Amino acid sequence: MSKDEDAPRPPASFEIGQPLDLLSVAELEARIEALREEIARLEAAVTSKQAASAAAEAFFKK
Repeated sequence: MSKDEDAPRPPASFEIGQPLDLLSVAELEARIEALREEIARLEAAVTSKQAASAAAEAFFKK
């Protein structure tokens, strides 16, 4: 992991389910991009945990 990945992330300036009526197109696009990045980070964590679990399972089956 890089230094940037270990640093605490600032809290999101928005929450899931907030009203979107007052947001501009640019703000909506920024949220979409932030959520895409978070989804990619979560998927990478799932993949990593699945690999660790599979390795542990293979080790203990021997």
